[in-house]
Amino acid sequence: MYLKSIEVQGFKSFANKINFEFHNGITAIVGPNGSGKSNVADAVRWVLGEQSAKQLRGSSMQDVIFSGTEMRKPMGYAYVAITLDNSDHALPIDYEEVTVSRRVYRSGESEYMINGATCRLKDVAEMFYDTGIGKEGYSIIGQGQIDRILSGKPEERRELFDEAAGIVKYKRRKATALKKLDQERANLLRISDILAELERQVEPLEKQSAVAKNYLQMKEELKKLDVNIFLIDNEKCKAQIDECVKNIEVATNDLEAANAENESIREEYGDIEKKIEELDASIEEKRANLSETSILKQKLEGEIDVLNEKINSANKSAEHFAARNKALSDEIESKEAECEKLIADQKEHDTQTEELIKRRDEAVADLEKLQKEIEEQNTSVEDNKNLIIELLNERATIQSKLGQFQTMVEQNKIRKAEIQSKLISARSEEAEQDKLVNSFTLELNTVCSEIASIDQKRESMEEKLGDHRSKLEELDRKLGEAQISYHGIKSKLDTLKNLAERYDGYGSSIKRVMEQKSKMSGIIGVVADIMQVDPKYETAIETALGGNIQNIVTKDENVAKRLIQYLKENKAGRATFLPLTTARNRGEFDKPEVRDAAGFIGMASELVSAKKEYDDVISQLLGAIIVIDSVDNALKLAKEYNYTLRIVTLEGEYLTPGGALAGGSFKNGSNLLGRKREMDELEKQAQTSLKEMESIMDEIDKTKEDRAKLR
Repeated sequence: MYLKSIEVQGFKSFANKINFEFHNGITAIVGPNGSGKSNVADAVRWVLGEQSAKQLRGSSMQDVIFSGTEMRKPMGYAYVAITLDNSDHALPIDYEEVTVSRRVYRSGESEYMINGATCRLKDVAEMFYDTGIGKEGYSIIGQGQIDRILSGKPEERRELFDEAAGIVKYKRRKATALKKLDQERANLLRISDILAELERQVEPLEKQSAVAKNYLQMKEELKKLDVNIFLIDNEKCKAQIDECVKNIEVATNDLEAANAENESIREEYGDIEKKIEELDASIEEKRANLSETSILKQKLEGEIDVLNEKINSANKSAEHFAARNKALSDEIESKEAECEKLIADQKEHDTQTEELIKRRDEAVADLEKLQKEIEEQNTSVEDNKNLIIELLNERATIQSKLGQFQTMVEQNKIRKAEIQSKLISARSEEAEQDKLVNSFTLELNTVCSEIASIDQKRESMEEKLGDHRSKLEELDRKLGEAQISYHGIKSKLDTLKNLAERYDGYGSSIKRVMEQKSKMSGIIGVVADIMQVDPKYETAIETALGGNIQNIVTKDENVAKRLIQYLKENKAGRATFLPLTTARNRGEFDKPEVRDAAGFIGMASELVSAKKEYDDVISQLLGAIIVIDSVDNALKLAKEYNYTLRIVTLEGEYLTPGGALAGGSFKNGSNLLGRKREMDELEKQAQTSLKEMESIMDEIDKTKEDRAKLR
């Protein structure tokens, strides 16, 4: 294995791309002082993984990048690649030729490559273990290095011998394994602490779980009871509806029967009215006939008077007829008396003649026949007196028939009275039926309206119950979410409190000192505890504080001395103390014009808040550090003041006097500065979540009460 070539571009004085090729034999690079001979060795050392800017004769890693001249612009990156022949496979890689390259940018980003493939610095170092090649290997001997080896410590010489002996790889692996073991022990310790904390939370969590399970079980029972109550109410409503339907059917049947009976009564009533009308017409006809009979009777009476005169004259003319005439006159007078009596009786019964029925026609016919016979007898009375006797006999017959007629009239009156009573009874029964129909109709309408009202009320109640059920489900869901949120916040808050109480993230010596806070007066706390910072400035302030964030603030230097003695006695490590009595305020920044610079946010001490008594400590730690919004503005400002300022950006880049720039991916795992703020925020969130749960529980109770009222 031997070195074939070195390719350099942008590294220190090598602005142009230069390729150094090495062949068999010895290659020497000669030149006057300052021509860059040592830069070649520095380039080799740098590409092999050198991380110390001091070893490369610079103050920061950005110093290895070509910074430009009056005639040339500065480069943005530095690149070095070395190519080694690996035909003997001295390097543990399956290539005949190996090229290792390194590139660094002014932004601080750096990358390593092996044969064009991106790799880690660790991969490069492991590849060159036990080969004598490396940033610490004996293959690169710089100026004064032999003297340092001879006059150095035994430990330093041992490293060189180990490299030559080929055991560095194993020692490094051992150191790495031991470091990993220590990390694992620390992880196990932390896990045991977390397990202890979780075990401490198991009992209350079990109680909460039991309460939650009981709640879920009761919730399921409540759902079942709600469903059963709903089914029972539904069955009751169905039974009531069926009963109402049956009552409606019965009422409908009764109504139909009543309507049919009413129709039959109406038909019968119509028939009776027709019969009454016929009877009234017949009675009117009989009245007319009776009036004609009365006229005929008066006429007959006049003829009878004429006959009496003739009889008297006949008696005078014939003696043998005298007695007979006298008898006939007496009989006629008696008949006339009877006739007058009949007429008087008929006048008295004129009001009753309205009840005559069908037989009146026969009486009228007999009367007409009688009138005809009387006329015949009157015309033939002179010729035959026997006709008079027959006429008198006929008259007697007529009188008997008149008696019969009177009887019939009485019977007709009785029949009419019966018919009228039946008619009145029918009318009263019709009125009762109408009342009954109206009553049934009203009852039917009432039942229908009650059914409609019950249906409407049932639908309204079902709708309200549905609304309450959906509302309860929504409230249960919200309560579950609120409980999950509350327990999550509470668990996180308890964890943070536990971490804060144990000062997790701080050094072991800081923890040992803070354990004495309750026992020894005068310990105020760590720097992170005495200040409050806006979340958007936390990264910048924590970067500005650096390791000072773990400094311990004490009341005076005596407390600090006692704590230092305590650490010595217990061999608990080292800690930095800031007594309030020794802290000095820096006063106003000596370059006030920086406030007008582009992107200026403020002085770091102005972006934190603390009690008045801690102003000197804050000024001492942060009074000379400027906060800028971006790294570009920070670089401009630093360059303007010839890299004499301490500048920190919001994203955590840190520029120190001399031009060093620290930055990259900022990962704040401990979050020491924002821990108290986060605890306060979680406390507020927990209180808000608790109030929200109480509000939801009150709303659930109110909804259950409303639902109970509906039932």
